[in-house]
Amino acid sequence: MMRTLAEINEKIGQQKAVVLTASEIKARVAEVGVTQVAKEVDVITTGTFEPMESSGAIINLGHTDPPIKIRRCWLDGVPAYSGFGAVDLYIGASCTVETKDGEEARVRKTTPKFKRGGGHVIEDLIAGKPIQLRAEGQVTDCYPRASFETTISRETINQFYLFNPRNLYQNFIVGVNGGERQLFTYLGPLQPRLGNAVFSNPGAISPLLNDPKLQLVGIGTRIFLGGGVGYVTWEGTQHFPLQKRLPNDTPIGPAATLALIGDAKSMDARWVRGCYFKNYGPSLMLGVGVPYPVLNEEVVARCAIQDKELVAPIVDFSIPRRVRPTFGLVSYAQLKSGRITIEGKNVRTAPLASMYLSLQVAIELKQWIEEGKFTLTEPVASISMERSFLPQDRWTEF
Repeated sequence: MMRTLAEINEKIGQQKAVVLTASEIKARVAEVGVTQVAKEVDVITTGTFEPMESSGAIINLGHTDPPIKIRRCWLDGVPAYSGFGAVDLYIGASCTVETKDGEEARVRKTTPKFKRGGGHVIEDLIAGKPIQLRAEGQVTDCYPRASFETTISRETINQFYLFNPRNLYQNFIVGVNGGERQLFTYLGPLQPRLGNAVFSNPGAISPLLNDPKLQLVGIGTRIFLGGGVGYVTWEGTQHFPLQKRLPNDTPIGPAATLALIGDAKSMDARWVRGCYFKNYGPSLMLGVGVPYPVLNEEVVARCAIQDKELVAPIVDFSIPRRVRPTFGLVSYAQLKSGRITIEGKNVRTAPLASMYLSLQVAIELKQWIEEGKFTLTEPVASISMERSFLPQDRWTEF
């Protein structure tokens, strides 16, 4: 059985395409097998809703009168990068509010604003809320203005789009703490003496675990991004497809990543939410969905993968090194059961990703396709599967 993308898109345009989520596919394959499902289904949708701190937004403000060449800028107190076009900005999801000299300790104690970061500003702009802007300029003959303050919103700026250098980790780690004190990490609090275990990838419903060799995802792939339409632009930072893999081709730890882009003005704040990790900092919870065209039976076979067939490494954060010791591998079925065993100890588990909202991303994307609102794209180039991962092992002491 073979289909073409053009044939699938024609059915989508006629609202005749048969679309199942990854969860539905797995259940259907268990009932009737891969061959029958491949005959029945045209598109499979996947989704995740999890923290993706390597995200941010490009904003163009438009020129003031007289013009300003912005070189320092703050959005609701969060610094935005301004070292390129005169009124172009980039705000990172994990950037924190800056306070005036001497105010940091007071702010920590008296207001939750210290927990606010770029992710919250991006969420508020998407939701249509006003944001205070303060800018300092480099005075030149063509840009004579030295400073500027105003209130901006989604409707008063030009371009406003997410450009995310690293999203959609193809698998990740399980964090634990074998030490004697509580640790505050990008996975959240880790209790001492193996008091808990936290995992971030949603497992078998996660987009890239259903396409382990990235045979269907590439540059130009149209996706669900933050409740709007987005695209894959390149490999993501820390892209490491050469990670060790199981016989089913799925990686045993962090592997491929993707860089994504999408018009934030068309996004929905339900799927783009600023968040904060205690004693670690702000981040961004982001909904991303990837559709897979059922071109052949192999696509269905890959998407039939189950949590019991996927593993992640258990990493001890109590050792403050780049390469930390591990307690071996654990399946996502075990992680989702709520308990795992580490060196004979029964340890509670919890997901950082929202399993419910990850499923809802796949369901919403499914509805878009069924209604003919979202067609699939052929990648214009593939994502490298040969990229190695280079550490920084050289340093200079001052």
